[in-house]
Amino acid sequence: MALATSIAQPARSFRAPEIDIIDPGVYERGGVPHRQFQWLRDNDPVHWHQDPNDGVPGFWAVTRHEDVVSVSRRADPYSSHARTAMFEEFSSDDIDMYGQMMLFRDPPDHTKLRSLVNKGFTPRMIGRLEEHIRRICNELIDEAAPLGECDFVERFAAPLPLYTICELLGAPLEDRERIFHWSNKLVAFNDPEFIGGREESTLCAAEFAEWGGQLAAARASTPRDDIVTKLLTPDADGSTITLEEFQLFVIMLSIAGNETTRTATAGGMLAFFERPDQWARLRADRALVPTAVEEIVRWVSPINQFRRTALVDTELGGKQIKAGDKVVLFYGSANRDERVFDNPFAFDVGRDPNPHIGFGGGGPHYCLGTHLARMNLRIIFETILERMPDIRLAGEPRRLRSNFVNGYKEIPVSFTPSAPLGG
Repeated sequence: MALATSIAQPARSFRAPEIDIIDPGVYERGGVPHRQFQWLRDNDPVHWHQDPNDGVPGFWAVTRHEDVVSVSRRADPYSSHARTAMFEEFSSDDIDMYGQMMLFRDPPDHTKLRSLVNKGFTPRMIGRLEEHIRRICNELIDEAAPLGECDFVERFAAPLPLYTICELLGAPLEDRERIFHWSNKLVAFNDPEFIGGREESTLCAAEFAEWGGQLAAARASTPRDDIVTKLLTPDADGSTITLEEFQLFVIMLSIAGNETTRTATAGGMLAFFERPDQWARLRADRALVPTAVEEIVRWVSPINQFRRTALVDTELGGKQIKAGDKVVLFYGSANRDERVFDNPFAFDVGRDPNPHIGFGGGGPHYCLGTHLARMNLRIIFETILERMPDIRLAGEPRRLRSNFVNGYKEIPVSFTPSAPLGG
């Protein structure tokens, strides 16, 4: 469908003070700009924001929980496919390259592909990973325990989801550093410490896709009882995922499963450092771990925003959205919405109910790996509580330069040195 881009800026009756909610530097310096988001939720919840770059279209910033959920559940008229679900404006070549990714499809194509992928994410397939994840967590602590200090991101938050994904895919562990390298490059495209530009990102995507093709070929010749074999096996109707769809799925899984769990783990640990009473509460009552996991996801909101494109003229929050307009959903803002959460700026490990949208606002693109992410978070915090309960902040954290992932590059920690388990 050809889309007519809205050129004129919509009329505004007032101007928000010092609003900049998209500059990656804002997030690197201070994290999610909650003061600005709170103002927007109260005064202009569907806010027209000019893009800081000349020649790039502005966008509608959607900041209230109710509106984010509404747009998330309505693929028509809010498309993930028209210009992809990413905030950055992709070139036509990029859209051709990534457009078949499940994240960037709309129903009914998305529904069909997701149904094929779902068979690899059954409770049995995910549940069988629990003991493996627990073993990984203990091995990570074994390696760090004698040191007395380390970087929490490097030693815990980053490797756990990476090793889990390698196990899920049946990928050789020797490939884990390459997968980590590729996913970092593709997610941290705004941070010069990780990537030099779009050309490098494109090269990483091509290398990752080639690796995915090799993995598919290996399973075709030697099937296993794993997610890759299940994805490549035709279903009861004879439908199967194409090689290109599989390659893009591997990229999406490695990025989404790696970076979001990594970010939630790091941001959750930092929240406990800043609020030691909640760590003490969790140490005293381990039954609170499941609700603590939900609160960590709400608090951190690992993915800050996704984009939609309006297919037709429509209305949202009293604003007239034109066909072709860019509509951006801010999950970090929605998860602090005072209209939904009691005392939303309090980190409360016992919060219940907790209708956060840290895994998406529902609808067709609700996070496929929700159960796996929850399992990772539950087990890593259970293991730290058991084996490293006096862990504490030992330096200044460094945030990722990104308006997409609310991530951390480094969190120095210290703890009482000890021998490895059984050592």
